[in-house]
Order: sequence, then C-alpha cells, then structure tokens
Amino acid sequence: MAPRKIIIDTDPGQDDAVAILLALASPEDVTVLGVTAVAGNVPLPLTQKNARIVCELAGKPDTLVFAGCDAPLKRKLVTAEHVHGKTGLDGPQMADPTMPLQGQHAVDFIINTLRAHDMGSVTLCPLGPLTNIATAFNRAPDIIEKVQEIVLMGGAYFQVGNITPAAEFNIYVDPEAAEIMFKSGVPIVVLPLDVTHQALTTRPRVDAFRAMGTKVGDMVAAWTDFFERFDKEKYGSEGAPLHDPCVIAYLIQPELFTGRHVNVEIETVSELTLGMTVADWWRVTDRPANALFIGNLDAEGFFALLAGRLARL
Repeated sequence: MAPRKIIIDTDPGQDDAVAILLALASPEDVTVLGVTAVAGNVPLPLTQKNARIVCELAGKPDTLVFAGCDAPLKRKLVTAEHVHGKTGLDGPQMADPTMPLQGQHAVDFIINTLRAHDMGSVTLCPLGPLTNIATAFNRAPDIIEKVQEIVLMGGAYFQVGNITPAAEFNIYVDPEAAEIMFKSGVPIVVLPLDVTHQALTTRPRVDAFRAMGTKVGDMVAAWTDFFERFDKEKYGSEGAPLHDPCVIAYLIQPELFTGRHVNVEIETVSELTLGMTVADWWRVTDRPANALFIGNLDAEGFFALLAGRLARL
C-alpha cells in the first residue's frame, strides 16, 4: 500500500519532536508533505524554530516547515513552559537551525495542498492546538471534503484534564478551533490522554533510546529525562506520557490501538469546564458519532515500533 500523505500540525514540545522524528523515519508508511507550526506549548517563533531543529536532527533538512497562527481564534494564548521549558525543547543545548522557514503561511499551505490533491488523499495530523486547521476550514470550506482523515492528539475522558481539572491542554488552548474541527464532518481519530497516559517512558524504555548510540537516540533520551520530571511528580508514575508519537504510531500500526466510535463535543462556554472533550463513551445520548475515540494501547508494541524506527535516523 502506498504511504499515506500527511501534514503534521505541531507546537514542539519534546513529545511533538519525537512524533516528527517517527514520521520522518517511516517513509514506507507516511509521506510528510509539510510541517506546520502553531502557537501552543511555546509561542510561534519557538515552535517553528523547534520544528526545523527536529527536521535537521532527523537528517531531513528538505522538509517543508511553515509558520502558522500565533494566537487562538478568540482567546489569549496559554503556553506550557512549566512542562517543556522556556524553549519548548529544553534539555540538551540545540544549535539554531540552518534550513529555511518557508515564506508561505501555514494556513495557506494547508489550503493549497488540499486543493492540489485528490479527494481524500491527505491526512491531517494535529499535535497541538487546532488553530491552523480551524482557520483553514473557515477560510476555505471547500477543502473540508478533501481531507482523508484527521488523526489528532488531544482531549480526554477517563483521565479528564491535564491543564485544568476538566480539560486537556491542546483542546483548552483553543476550544473554539476544536469545536469547528469536530463539527466539520471529517473522519476523526482522537488519541486522548486516556491512551497517551499508557505510553509511559519507563527507565528501560528510555535506556533503549540511549543504547542506540546515535545522536537521535541520545537526544530523545535526554528530552525524556527533562520533561518526565514534571509528570512523574504530578502523577506519581514511573515515567512520563509520550503523547504525540501516538498519532504517528496509529498511522503506522493501527492494530496497537483500540477505541470506540462515539460523539465528542467541545465545551466553549463554561469557565469551570472550558475545553472539556465531552465524549459519549457509554453512548447515553442520541448524538451521532463523529470520532473514533481511542481508549487502549499496546504499550510494549508502541515502544518497540518507536525504538525500531528511531534507530534508522
């Protein structure tokens, strides 16, 4: 089967960086048409820079990287330096990228790329707030039917929230954008906290990255050492959730994941539950299903895939 054509929309973030590396290491499974940066974990000047740093680390400086929206649709930007550090890629010192940032705006790239491709031949892979995607859908509604699928990291049901008691970070930062996407009619796969919290960077798993003896393996291990300090203290777990690579792993080995087709609505009004993904997991309403909401992960299979692919770089 031909590789899936994807656009990675991202706000790197150490776990976003690992997702990009996994995609670039898997050309038989995915063709990365471009990487579009959005403000999220850190502001846009850093996310677009970080995306280029990661592409160069992967040895793929010809990857097209675009800067997108620098603020949510209707709200002030909330960032997560408390998790990812002031650069978003804190940990080992990284040299500034030399590969160019593309001059085109990320939203224009998304629109033009979808218009130029056959119906249902491009998958969107959002790893951060959904501002770029929603802006593209608002500006060019004709592209919505061109999207094959949206596979995103965001939301939660059983795990509830990680930035507020009720909301996951990516959805919380721009809930209006998330609402637009979930109401778009595009086939959606959601990798929520419920599944990413099963992808824990235990010590043996991190040691496996370091044992590769490569720059990529060392960097992934070092990034993990940095950001897991926050989650281990917060959750009392033996490792940190490696959220965003779950999106790319799903595209490569969907059999590692199981979930349910359910209705997902986004709370945009209540201050108490703003950004909550109200997933009808138990199907107690008559609202039509609009997403495959993933609930379980074969964690050993996931980390075996990740280690095997990253070892190629």
